[in-house]
Amino acid sequence: MTDLISTRITADHLRGALEVEVTDRGVRPHRLPAWARRQLGDPQLLMAESQPSGVRLAFRTTATHVELEALPTKRTYPGAPPRPDGVYELQIDGRPHDSGSIVAGDQVVIDVVAGTAETHPGEPGTLAFADLPLGAKEVVIWLPHDETVELVSVRTDARLEPPLPSARRTWLHHGSSISQGSHATEPTGTWPVVAATSAGVDLVNLGLGGSALLDPAVARVVRDTPADLISLKLGINLVNTDLMRRRALVAGVHGFLDTIRDGHPETPLLVVSPVLCPMHEETPGPSAFDPESMADGRLAFRAAGDPAEVALGKLTLQVVREVLAAVVEERSIADPHLSYLDGRRLYGESDVAALPLPDRLHPDPETHRLMGRRFADLAFGGEGAFSDR
Repeated sequence: MTDLISTRITADHLRGALEVEVTDRGVRPHRLPAWARRQLGDPQLLMAESQPSGVRLAFRTTATHVELEALPTKRTYPGAPPRPDGVYELQIDGRPHDSGSIVAGDQVVIDVVAGTAETHPGEPGTLAFADLPLGAKEVVIWLPHDETVELVSVRTDARLEPPLPSARRTWLHHGSSISQGSHATEPTGTWPVVAATSAGVDLVNLGLGGSALLDPAVARVVRDTPADLISLKLGINLVNTDLMRRRALVAGVHGFLDTIRDGHPETPLLVVSPVLCPMHEETPGPSAFDPESMADGRLAFRAAGDPAEVALGKLTLQVVREVLAAVVEERSIADPHLSYLDGRRLYGESDVAALPLPDRLHPDPETHRLMGRRFADLAFGGEGAFSDR
């Protein structure tokens, strides 16, 4: 093989990231800007936003051989099965070509019982993609949706150029770990990417595992990010963290929407309520790790709240849907671009028997794809909120 050309990755080569941090070795894509990370500071959120769900490396080239050098951060949970390595998927002119993982990297050992995390530094690894077709082409490498990664360089057997500007609409989506892609097996298999691919739009995914909590800073990020379409999938994290009561939820949703409308006064804005999660439909949070599953070498959750406390204002998913629907109905009188979608239309009662939630909280890979197809039909098709009719 001829000598490879090494290209240092810059923000010009990345799509779906809101900020690119320059490091000693390369760049780290972020899905929240530095000011928001400093203001929020929660370890769970900082981990989630640094995992590049929906972020892709894009360039034009005639190369037939591409190597990506990167430093991933692996997570290990004592007592639970090993997590699979993050997947990188290479597409050529929008079509799948190859995928692979980088097994090297830093290791973070997270003890969910003790609430501790210990980091063990590692070294970068290289992933090679061979036998790309001859001629000019647009190459996209989707980065892992659930693994933090520091990109060092791209090595190719021909020069590469940044991608051409996209003429497609930009869809910005905010949600929880389900929107980030928890339990999906590859980055293009998360339900937002499935929906964006089906609808032919460019995705900015602000699905933040455990962190869709109506944070004002996140609302300001959405407000300030260019987008043609915006969706907010709210509710499950508010319940499973037992963060607030019904009174605060009403005010919090109004405030979140007010902030977004300051920057996007007429952008189509779709509020999506939670998908069905049987353990929290009538039982409030918090969610807790199920010790029996840990003993069996699995990781599953249980609802630890008391249904009797719903009368005192504690949240269940049924309560959240009721509040979200009422807020949108009230606001849509003066805001014709605001819409509501019941999340149970993406995953509901009729799906539970055939597609149960494997850890009682997150959908499996098949369900992610089903949800993505359904969202594309409901939001982008026919009379949907995002239809370009």
